[in-house]
Amino acid sequence: MGGRDDRARRRLSRTTPPGAIVAALAYVGLCSAFMFTLVVPLQAELPVLLDATREDTSWVVTITLLVAAIATPISGRLGDMYGKRRVVVALLALLVIGSVIAALSPSIAGVIIGRALQGATTGVVPLGIAILRDVLAPARLGTAVALISATMGVGGAVGMPVAALVAEYADWHSLFWLSAGLGVIGVAVVLLIVPDDVLRSPGRLDVIGALGLAVGLTGLLLYVSRGAEWGWAAPVSLACVIGGILVLLLWGWYQLRATNPLLDLRVAARPAVLFTNIAAIGMGFALFSSNVTFPQLLELPVETGSGLGLDMFSAALVVATSGVMMMVISPLSGWLERVVGARLLFTVGTAAIVLAYVFVLLWSTEVWHLLVCNILIGIGIGFTFAAMPMIIMRSVPADETGASNGLNALFRSVGTSAASAVMGGVLAAMSIQVDGRAIPTREAFEVCFWLAIVAGVIGFVLTLLIPKRPIEQHPALPG
Repeated sequence: MGGRDDRARRRLSRTTPPGAIVAALAYVGLCSAFMFTLVVPLQAELPVLLDATREDTSWVVTITLLVAAIATPISGRLGDMYGKRRVVVALLALLVIGSVIAALSPSIAGVIIGRALQGATTGVVPLGIAILRDVLAPARLGTAVALISATMGVGGAVGMPVAALVAEYADWHSLFWLSAGLGVIGVAVVLLIVPDDVLRSPGRLDVIGALGLAVGLTGLLLYVSRGAEWGWAAPVSLACVIGGILVLLLWGWYQLRATNPLLDLRVAARPAVLFTNIAAIGMGFALFSSNVTFPQLLELPVETGSGLGLDMFSAALVVATSGVMMMVISPLSGWLERVVGARLLFTVGTAAIVLAYVFVLLWSTEVWHLLVCNILIGIGIGFTFAAMPMIIMRSVPADETGASNGLNALFRSVGTSAASAVMGGVLAAMSIQVDGRAIPTREAFEVCFWLAIVAGVIGFVLTLLIPKRPIEQHPALPG
Protein backbone atom coordinates (compact mmCIF):
# COMPACT_ATOMS: atom_id res chain seq x y z
CA MET A 1 0.00 0.00 0.00
CA GLY A 2 2.80 2.43 0.91
CA GLY A 3 4.59 1.87 -2.42
CA ARG A 4 1.37 2.44 -4.35
CA ASP A 5 0.73 5.67 -2.45
CA ASP A 6 4.26 6.87 -3.21
CA ARG A 7 3.82 6.14 -6.92
CA ALA A 8 0.51 7.98 -6.89
CA ARG A 9 2.09 11.01 -5.22
CA ARG A 10 4.88 11.09 -7.83
CA ARG A 11 2.33 10.88 -10.62
CA LEU A 12 0.22 13.67 -9.18
CA SER A 13 3.12 16.08 -8.61
CA ARG A 14 5.18 15.31 -11.72
CA THR A 15 4.25 18.35 -13.80
CA THR A 16 3.30 21.02 -11.26
CA PRO A 17 5.69 22.55 -8.71
CA PRO A 18 4.49 21.67 -5.20
CA GLY A 19 4.81 25.30 -4.14
CA ALA A 20 2.34 26.36 -6.82
CA ILE A 21 -0.17 23.74 -5.66
CA VAL A 22 0.13 24.92 -2.05
CA ALA A 23 -0.31 28.56 -3.13
CA ALA A 24 -3.39 27.72 -5.21
CA LEU A 25 -5.04 25.81 -2.38
CA ALA A 26 -4.15 28.55 0.11
CA TYR A 27 -5.86 31.09 -2.14
CA VAL A 28 -9.12 29.15 -2.32
CA GLY A 29 -8.95 28.58 1.44
CA LEU A 30 -8.69 32.33 1.99
CA CYS A 31 -11.65 32.90 -0.32
CA SER A 32 -13.85 30.44 1.56
CA ALA A 33 -12.92 31.84 4.99
CA PHE A 34 -13.62 35.38 3.77
CA MET A 35 -17.29 34.40 3.37
CA PHE A 36 -17.73 34.20 7.16
CA THR A 37 -16.88 37.87 7.70
CA LEU A 38 -18.07 39.21 4.35
CA VAL A 39 -21.21 40.85 5.77
CA VAL A 40 -20.05 41.42 9.36
CA PRO A 41 -19.46 45.17 8.79
CA LEU A 42 -23.01 45.43 7.41
CA GLN A 43 -24.84 43.62 10.22
CA ALA A 44 -26.12 46.76 11.93
CA GLU A 45 -27.36 48.23 8.63
CA LEU A 46 -28.91 45.12 7.08
CA PRO A 47 -32.46 45.73 8.41
CA VAL A 48 -32.54 49.07 6.58
CA LEU A 49 -30.73 47.86 3.47
CA LEU A 50 -32.98 44.82 3.04
CA ASP A 51 -36.18 46.32 4.47
CA ALA A 52 -36.51 43.45 6.92
CA THR A 53 -36.57 42.86 10.66
CA ARG A 54 -33.34 42.33 12.59
CA GLU A 55 -34.47 38.77 13.35
CA ASP A 56 -34.77 38.03 9.63
CA THR A 57 -31.50 39.71 8.64
CA SER A 58 -29.60 37.70 11.25
CA TRP A 59 -30.17 34.72 8.93
CA VAL A 60 -27.77 36.34 6.47
CA VAL A 61 -25.01 35.28 8.87
CA THR A 62 -26.63 32.20 10.43
CA ILE A 63 -27.39 30.43 7.15
CA THR A 64 -23.74 30.54 6.12
CA LEU A 65 -22.66 28.88 9.37
CA LEU A 66 -25.38 26.24 9.07
CA VAL A 67 -24.62 25.27 5.49
CA ALA A 68 -20.88 25.28 6.12
CA ALA A 69 -21.24 22.83 9.00
CA ILE A 70 -23.50 20.49 7.05
CA ALA A 71 -21.77 20.63 3.66
CA THR A 72 -18.16 20.23 4.85
CA PRO A 73 -18.17 16.53 5.87
CA ILE A 74 -20.41 15.68 2.89
CA SER A 75 -18.10 17.41 0.42
CA GLY A 76 -15.16 15.62 2.04
CA ARG A 77 -16.77 12.25 1.36
CA LEU A 78 -17.61 13.28 -2.20
CA GLY A 79 -13.99 14.29 -2.68
CA ASP A 80 -12.75 10.90 -1.49
CA MET A 81 -15.12 9.18 -3.91
CA TYR A 82 -15.17 11.32 -7.07
CA GLY A 83 -12.00 13.37 -6.85
CA LYS A 84 -11.01 16.15 -4.47
CA ARG A 85 -10.04 18.60 -7.22
CA ARG A 86 -13.38 18.10 -8.97
CA VAL A 87 -15.32 18.80 -5.77
CA VAL A 88 -13.18 21.87 -4.97
CA VAL A 89 -14.07 23.31 -8.39
CA ALA A 90 -17.76 22.53 -7.82
CA LEU A 91 -17.72 24.28 -4.42
CA LEU A 92 -16.05 27.36 -5.90
CA ALA A 93 -18.67 27.38 -8.63
CA LEU A 94 -21.35 27.44 -5.90
CA LEU A 95 -19.53 30.41 -4.37
CA VAL A 96 -19.72 32.29 -7.67
CA ILE A 97 -23.39 31.41 -8.23
CA GLY A 98 -24.35 32.35 -4.67
CA SER A 99 -22.46 35.64 -4.90
CA VAL A 100 -24.18 36.61 -8.14
CA ILE A 101 -27.62 35.72 -6.72
CA ALA A 102 -26.97 37.87 -3.62
CA ALA A 103 -25.53 40.74 -5.68
CA LEU A 104 -28.57 40.87 -7.98
CA SER A 105 -31.20 40.33 -5.29
CA PRO A 106 -33.21 43.34 -4.09
CA SER A 107 -34.76 41.36 -1.22
CA ILE A 108 -33.62 39.38 1.78
CA ALA A 109 -34.71 36.01 0.34
CA GLY A 110 -32.20 36.16 -2.51
CA VAL A 111 -29.41 37.30 -0.19
CA ILE A 112 -30.07 34.40 2.19
CA ILE A 113 -30.04 31.91 -0.70
CA GLY A 114 -26.80 33.38 -1.99
CA ARG A 115 -25.20 33.29 1.44
CA ALA A 116 -26.24 29.64 1.85
CA LEU A 117 -24.41 28.74 -1.37
CA GLN A 118 -21.38 30.70 -0.20
CA GLY A 119 -21.32 28.69 3.02
CA ALA A 120 -20.90 25.42 1.11
CA THR A 121 -17.48 26.63 -0.06
CA THR A 122 -15.97 25.98 3.39
CA GLY A 123 -15.33 22.40 2.32
CA VAL A 124 -12.42 23.48 0.11
CA VAL A 125 -10.08 23.74 3.13
CA PRO A 126 -10.25 20.10 4.36
CA LEU A 127 -10.27 18.96 0.73
CA GLY A 128 -7.18 21.07 0.08
CA ILE A 129 -5.43 19.45 3.05
CA ALA A 130 -6.38 16.01 1.68
CA ILE A 131 -4.94 16.95 -1.73
CA LEU A 132 -1.67 17.95 -0.08
CA ARG A 133 -1.45 14.51 1.52
CA ASP A 134 -1.77 13.00 -1.96
CA VAL A 135 0.81 15.16 -3.74
CA LEU A 136 3.49 16.18 -1.23
CA ALA A 137 6.33 14.27 0.35
CA PRO A 138 5.90 13.76 4.13
CA ALA A 139 8.83 16.09 4.85
CA ARG A 140 7.00 19.04 3.27
CA LEU A 141 3.51 18.14 4.37
CA GLY A 142 3.51 19.69 7.85
CA THR A 143 4.40 23.22 6.72
CA ALA A 144 1.95 23.09 3.82
CA VAL A 145 -0.89 21.84 6.01
CA ALA A 146 -0.13 24.58 8.55
CA LEU A 147 -0.45 27.20 5.82
CA ILE A 148 -3.73 25.83 4.45
CA SER A 149 -5.17 25.41 7.94
CA ALA A 150 -4.22 28.99 8.79
CA THR A 151 -6.38 30.27 5.95
CA MET A 152 -9.49 29.35 7.97
CA GLY A 153 -8.59 32.10 10.42
CA VAL A 154 -6.63 34.39 8.11
CA GLY A 155 -9.33 34.77 5.48
CA GLY A 156 -11.92 35.87 7.99
CA ALA A 157 -9.65 38.15 10.01
CA VAL A 158 -7.92 39.86 7.08
CA GLY A 159 -11.11 39.96 5.05
CA MET A 160 -12.90 41.96 7.74
CA PRO A 161 -11.10 45.29 7.08
CA VAL A 162 -11.47 44.73 3.34
CA ALA A 163 -15.21 44.21 3.76
CA ALA A 164 -15.39 47.22 6.07
CA LEU A 165 -13.64 49.41 3.50
CA VAL A 166 -15.93 48.29 0.67
CA ALA A 167 -19.03 48.66 2.84
CA GLU A 168 -18.04 52.19 3.86
CA TYR A 169 -17.19 53.61 0.43
CA ALA A 170 -19.22 51.54 -2.06
CA ASP A 171 -22.68 50.07 -2.55
CA TRP A 172 -23.23 46.98 -0.38
CA HIS A 173 -23.82 44.83 -3.47
CA SER A 174 -20.14 45.39 -4.29
CA LEU A 175 -19.20 42.93 -1.54
CA PHE A 176 -20.94 40.12 -3.40
CA TRP A 177 -19.47 41.12 -6.76
CA LEU A 178 -16.07 41.05 -5.06
CA SER A 179 -16.67 37.53 -3.73
CA ALA A 180 -17.89 36.40 -7.17
CA GLY A 181 -14.69 37.67 -8.75
CA LEU A 182 -12.58 35.89 -6.13
CA GLY A 183 -14.47 32.67 -6.85
CA VAL A 184 -13.95 32.91 -10.62
CA ILE A 185 -10.22 33.39 -10.09
CA GLY A 186 -10.24 30.41 -7.72
CA VAL A 187 -11.85 28.12 -10.31
CA ALA A 188 -9.26 29.15 -12.90
CA VAL A 189 -6.35 28.71 -10.49
CA VAL A 190 -7.43 25.22 -9.40
CA LEU A 191 -8.06 24.02 -12.96
CA LEU A 192 -4.70 25.34 -14.17
CA ILE A 193 -2.48 24.37 -11.23
CA VAL A 194 -3.92 21.62 -9.02
CA PRO A 195 -3.46 18.12 -10.51
CA ASP A 196 -6.34 15.68 -10.83
CA ASP A 197 -6.75 12.86 -8.32
CA VAL A 198 -5.95 9.18 -8.72
CA LEU A 199 -6.38 8.24 -5.05
CA ARG A 200 -10.10 7.65 -4.62
CA SER A 201 -12.38 5.56 -2.43
CA PRO A 202 -14.83 3.43 -4.41
CA GLY A 203 -18.49 3.31 -3.54
CA ARG A 204 -21.62 5.42 -3.76
CA LEU A 205 -22.70 8.45 -1.82
CA ASP A 206 -24.69 7.51 1.25
CA VAL A 207 -27.68 9.74 0.47
CA ILE A 208 -29.65 8.63 3.52
CA GLY A 209 -26.61 9.28 5.70
CA ALA A 210 -26.09 12.72 4.16
CA LEU A 211 -29.73 13.68 4.70
CA GLY A 212 -29.72 12.35 8.26
CA LEU A 213 -26.56 14.29 9.11
CA ALA A 214 -28.01 17.45 7.56
CA VAL A 215 -31.29 17.20 9.49
CA GLY A 216 -29.64 16.34 12.81
CA LEU A 217 -27.01 19.08 12.57
CA THR A 218 -29.58 21.63 11.47
CA GLY A 219 -31.59 20.96 14.63
CA LEU A 220 -28.58 21.33 16.93
CA LEU A 221 -27.12 24.36 15.16
CA LEU A 222 -30.49 26.12 15.04
CA TYR A 223 -30.72 25.70 18.81
CA VAL A 224 -27.19 27.03 19.28
CA SER A 225 -27.50 29.94 16.87
CA ARG A 226 -31.13 30.98 17.47
CA GLY A 227 -31.81 29.79 21.02
CA ALA A 228 -31.00 33.15 22.61
CA GLU A 229 -33.53 34.87 20.36
CA TRP A 230 -36.28 32.24 20.60
CA GLY A 231 -35.67 31.45 24.26
CA TRP A 232 -33.54 28.48 25.29
CA ALA A 233 -36.53 26.68 26.84
CA ALA A 234 -39.09 27.74 24.22
CA PRO A 235 -40.98 24.88 22.53
CA VAL A 236 -39.42 25.56 19.12
CA SER A 237 -35.92 25.60 20.63
CA LEU A 238 -36.46 22.36 22.55
CA ALA A 239 -37.95 20.73 19.46
CA CYS A 240 -34.81 21.63 17.51
CA VAL A 241 -32.30 20.36 20.05
CA ILE A 242 -34.18 17.20 21.08
CA GLY A 243 -35.10 16.37 17.50
CA GLY A 244 -31.53 16.98 16.35
CA ILE A 245 -30.10 14.69 19.02
CA LEU A 246 -32.57 11.90 18.24
CA VAL A 247 -31.91 12.14 14.51
CA LEU A 248 -28.13 12.04 15.05
CA LEU A 249 -28.43 9.01 17.32
CA LEU A 250 -30.47 7.22 14.67
CA TRP A 251 -27.99 8.41 12.03
CA GLY A 252 -25.07 6.96 14.02
CA TRP A 253 -26.85 3.62 14.36
CA TYR A 254 -27.41 3.58 10.60
CA GLN A 255 -23.81 4.58 9.79
CA LEU A 256 -22.44 1.64 11.77
CA ARG A 257 -24.54 -0.73 9.65
CA ALA A 258 -24.32 0.89 6.21
CA THR A 259 -22.21 -0.76 3.51
CA ASN A 260 -20.78 2.56 2.27
CA PRO A 261 -21.31 4.97 5.16
CA LEU A 262 -20.91 8.70 4.78
CA LEU A 263 -18.48 8.62 7.71
CA ASP A 264 -16.73 5.60 9.21
CA LEU A 265 -17.63 6.17 12.84
CA ARG A 266 -15.28 3.40 13.97
CA VAL A 267 -12.37 5.43 12.63
CA ALA A 268 -13.85 8.65 14.06
CA ALA A 269 -14.06 6.96 17.48
CA ARG A 270 -10.31 6.34 17.71
CA PRO A 271 -9.00 8.29 20.73
CA ALA A 272 -6.68 10.51 18.67
CA VAL A 273 -9.46 11.46 16.25
CA LEU A 274 -12.21 11.71 18.87
CA PHE A 275 -10.34 13.95 21.34
CA THR A 276 -8.99 16.12 18.52
CA ASN A 277 -12.48 16.67 17.13
CA ILE A 278 -14.01 17.49 20.51
CA ALA A 279 -11.16 19.92 21.24
CA ALA A 280 -11.85 21.49 17.83
CA ILE A 281 -15.17 22.77 19.18
CA GLY A 282 -13.28 24.76 21.81
CA MET A 283 -10.85 26.11 19.22
CA GLY A 284 -13.66 27.24 16.95
CA PHE A 285 -15.34 28.84 19.95
CA ALA A 286 -12.16 30.67 20.96
CA LEU A 287 -11.52 31.94 17.43
CA PHE A 288 -15.01 33.30 16.80
CA SER A 289 -15.38 34.70 20.33
CA SER A 290 -12.83 37.37 19.48
CA ASN A 291 -14.55 38.09 16.16
CA VAL A 292 -17.82 38.77 17.98
CA THR A 293 -16.62 40.67 21.04
CA PHE A 294 -13.54 42.61 19.96
CA PRO A 295 -15.12 44.70 17.16
CA GLN A 296 -17.85 45.87 19.53
CA LEU A 297 -15.40 46.58 22.35
CA LEU A 298 -13.20 48.56 19.97
CA GLU A 299 -16.01 50.50 18.25
CA LEU A 300 -18.31 51.45 21.13
CA PRO A 301 -17.93 55.10 22.19
CA VAL A 302 -15.55 55.77 25.07
CA GLU A 303 -18.20 57.71 26.99
CA THR A 304 -20.31 54.55 27.34
CA GLY A 305 -17.68 53.13 29.67
CA SER A 306 -17.40 49.96 27.57
CA GLY A 307 -15.75 50.88 24.29
CA LEU A 308 -12.52 52.33 22.91
CA GLY A 309 -14.05 54.61 20.27
CA LEU A 310 -12.42 53.34 17.06
CA ASP A 311 -14.06 53.58 13.65
CA MET A 312 -15.13 50.40 11.82
CA PHE A 313 -12.05 50.14 9.61
CA SER A 314 -9.54 50.75 12.42
CA ALA A 315 -11.26 48.18 14.62
CA ALA A 316 -11.16 45.66 11.78
CA LEU A 317 -7.43 46.24 11.38
CA VAL A 318 -6.85 45.43 15.06
CA VAL A 319 -8.88 42.23 14.79
CA ALA A 320 -7.01 41.31 11.59
CA THR A 321 -3.70 41.03 13.46
CA SER A 322 -4.64 37.54 14.61
CA GLY A 323 -5.03 36.42 11.01
CA VAL A 324 -1.76 38.02 9.95
CA MET A 325 -0.02 36.27 12.84
CA MET A 326 -1.49 32.90 11.77
CA MET A 327 -0.06 33.34 8.29
CA VAL A 328 3.33 34.52 9.55
CA ILE A 329 3.82 31.59 11.93
CA SER A 330 2.51 28.88 9.59
CA PRO A 331 6.06 27.92 8.43
CA LEU A 332 7.13 27.79 12.09
CA SER A 333 4.08 25.64 12.89
CA GLY A 334 5.05 23.15 10.20
CA TRP A 335 8.64 22.99 11.45
CA LEU A 336 7.58 22.58 15.07
CA GLU A 337 5.13 19.84 14.12
CA ARG A 338 8.01 17.85 12.61
CA VAL A 339 10.32 18.53 15.57
CA VAL A 340 8.08 18.19 18.64
CA GLY A 341 5.04 16.44 17.17
CA ALA A 342 1.48 17.52 16.45
CA ARG A 343 0.17 16.61 19.91
CA LEU A 344 2.56 18.91 21.80
CA LEU A 345 1.98 21.67 19.25
CA PHE A 346 -1.76 21.32 19.86
CA THR A 347 -1.24 21.58 23.63
CA VAL A 348 0.95 24.69 23.33
CA GLY A 349 -1.59 26.30 21.00
CA THR A 350 -4.49 25.82 23.41
CA ALA A 351 -2.35 27.19 26.26
CA ALA A 352 -1.63 30.33 24.20
CA ILE A 353 -5.35 30.85 23.66
CA VAL A 354 -6.09 30.56 27.38
CA LEU A 355 -3.28 33.02 28.09
CA ALA A 356 -4.69 35.45 25.50
CA TYR A 357 -8.12 35.60 27.10
CA VAL A 358 -6.69 35.79 30.63
CA PHE A 359 -4.63 38.78 29.44
CA VAL A 360 -7.63 40.60 27.95
CA LEU A 361 -9.72 39.78 31.02
CA LEU A 362 -7.16 41.63 33.14
CA TRP A 363 -6.26 44.38 30.67
CA SER A 364 -8.72 45.64 28.05
CA THR A 365 -8.77 49.40 28.56
CA GLU A 366 -6.35 50.32 25.75
CA VAL A 367 -6.22 49.43 22.07
CA TRP A 368 -2.78 47.88 22.47
CA HIS A 369 -4.21 45.47 25.05
CA LEU A 370 -6.49 43.96 22.41
CA LEU A 371 -3.66 44.02 19.90
CA VAL A 372 -1.51 41.87 22.19
CA CYS A 373 -4.44 39.54 22.81
CA ASN A 374 -5.05 39.15 19.08
CA ILE A 375 -1.40 38.29 18.49
CA LEU A 376 -1.59 35.56 21.15
CA ILE A 377 -4.83 34.25 19.66
CA GLY A 378 -3.20 34.19 16.23
CA ILE A 379 -0.31 32.11 17.61
CA GLY A 380 -2.64 29.75 19.45
CA ILE A 381 -5.04 29.22 16.55
CA GLY A 382 -2.13 28.92 14.12
CA PHE A 383 -0.58 26.13 16.18
CA THR A 384 -3.83 24.28 16.86
CA PHE A 385 -5.16 24.52 13.30
CA ALA A 386 -1.84 23.16 12.04
CA ALA A 387 -1.78 20.31 14.55
CA MET A 388 -5.36 19.04 14.22
CA PRO A 389 -5.29 17.88 10.57
CA MET A 390 -1.88 16.24 11.06
CA ILE A 391 -3.19 14.24 14.04
CA ILE A 392 -6.23 13.24 11.98
CA MET A 393 -4.22 12.21 8.92
CA ARG A 394 -1.86 10.09 11.01
CA SER A 395 -4.84 8.22 12.42
CA VAL A 396 -7.06 7.47 9.39
CA PRO A 397 -6.66 5.56 6.11
CA ALA A 398 -5.55 7.58 3.07
CA ASP A 399 -8.87 7.07 1.28
CA GLU A 400 -10.78 8.67 4.19
CA THR A 401 -8.65 11.80 4.56
CA GLY A 402 -11.19 14.13 2.95
CA ALA A 403 -14.16 12.95 4.98
CA SER A 404 -12.17 12.84 8.24
CA ASN A 405 -10.78 16.35 7.83
CA GLY A 406 -14.28 17.45 6.84
CA LEU A 407 -15.58 16.04 10.12
CA ASN A 408 -12.90 17.97 12.01
CA ALA A 409 -13.93 21.15 10.19
CA LEU A 410 -17.53 20.39 11.16
CA PHE A 411 -16.62 20.36 14.86
CA ARG A 412 -14.83 23.67 14.42
CA SER A 413 -17.96 25.05 12.76
CA VAL A 414 -20.04 23.93 15.74
CA GLY A 415 -17.65 25.91 17.94
CA THR A 416 -17.90 29.05 15.81
CA SER A 417 -21.70 28.80 15.69
CA ALA A 418 -21.84 28.35 19.46
CA ALA A 419 -19.57 31.35 19.99
CA SER A 420 -21.69 33.53 17.73
CA ALA A 421 -24.85 32.62 19.64
CA VAL A 422 -23.48 32.60 23.17
CA MET A 423 -21.41 35.77 22.89
CA GLY A 424 -24.22 37.59 21.14
CA GLY A 425 -26.69 36.43 23.78
CA VAL A 426 -24.47 37.51 26.68
CA LEU A 427 -23.80 40.95 25.19
CA ALA A 428 -27.49 41.46 24.48
CA ALA A 429 -28.64 40.29 27.92
CA MET A 430 -26.10 42.39 29.84
CA SER A 431 -26.76 45.73 28.16
CA ILE A 432 -27.84 49.15 29.33
CA GLN A 433 -29.67 51.89 27.45
CA VAL A 434 -27.49 54.85 26.45
CA ASP A 435 -29.25 57.53 24.38
CA GLY A 436 -31.85 55.00 23.31
CA ARG A 437 -29.24 52.43 22.26
CA ALA A 438 -28.48 49.11 23.93
CA ILE A 439 -24.81 49.09 24.97
CA PRO A 440 -23.11 45.97 26.40
CA THR A 441 -21.62 46.61 29.82
CA ARG A 442 -17.99 46.05 30.75
CA GLU A 443 -19.16 43.09 32.84
CA ALA A 444 -20.74 41.54 29.72
CA PHE A 445 -17.39 41.48 27.95
CA GLU A 446 -15.74 40.00 31.04
CA VAL A 447 -18.28 37.16 31.07
CA CYS A 448 -17.54 36.50 27.40
CA PHE A 449 -13.81 36.33 28.12
CA TRP A 450 -14.40 33.90 31.00
CA LEU A 451 -16.42 31.65 28.67
CA ALA A 452 -13.60 31.70 26.11
CA ILE A 453 -11.12 30.79 28.86
CA VAL A 454 -13.28 27.81 29.88
CA ALA A 455 -13.45 26.64 26.24
CA GLY A 456 -9.67 26.96 25.94
CA VAL A 457 -9.03 25.07 29.19
CA ILE A 458 -11.30 22.22 28.08
CA GLY A 459 -9.41 22.07 24.78
CA PHE A 460 -6.09 22.05 26.67
CA VAL A 461 -7.16 19.11 28.84
CA LEU A 462 -8.39 17.15 25.83
CA THR A 463 -5.02 17.54 24.07
CA LEU A 464 -3.41 15.77 27.02
CA LEU A 465 -5.71 12.77 26.42
CA ILE A 466 -4.61 12.33 22.80
CA PRO A 467 -2.29 9.30 22.47
CA LYS A 468 1.31 10.28 21.76
CA ARG A 469 1.47 7.64 19.03
CA PRO A 470 -1.93 7.11 17.35
CA ILE A 471 -2.94 3.48 16.94
CA GLU A 472 -3.14 2.92 13.18
CA GLN A 473 -5.29 0.05 12.03
CA HIS A 474 -4.97 1.16 8.41
CA PRO A 475 -2.06 2.59 6.43
CA ALA A 476 -1.71 6.26 7.26
CA LEU A 477 0.98 8.88 7.28
CA PRO A 478 4.35 7.87 8.72
CA GLY A 479 5.38 9.37 12.05
